[in-house]
Amino acid sequence: MMNVTPSLHAAPDRVVFDRTELGMILSVYGRFVAAGEWRDYAMSFLRDAAIFSVFRRATEHPLYRIEKRPTLRGAQGAYAVIGMDGRVLKRGHDLKQVLRVLEKKLIRAID
Repeated sequence: MMNVTPSLHAAPDRVVFDRTELGMILSVYGRFVAAGEWRDYAMSFLRDAAIFSVFRRATEHPLYRIEKRPTLRGAQGAYAVIGMDGRVLKRGHDLKQVLRVLEKKLIRAID
């Protein structure tokens, strides 16, 4: 009989945020919600990317997308924050550093 249990080291069929990454993202999201700037979010887990999209209203296009693309890990970095217009606002290897681009916008929103 053949063993059909999946290997722990098998390549996943989709990219996901781990608990630590999601905690960092939700921390930033919560501060923007408290400031009244963001009201909704969506997560997509695709074969090549995990995407956390934030919205001012659920019926709009996302204001920002926080993406994790492991295939870019060796180049520019696996993490990126992308604006509504598709421009990459920040890319890097460290999610905490990449999310700082949003912190600057929160400071402006509170002023």
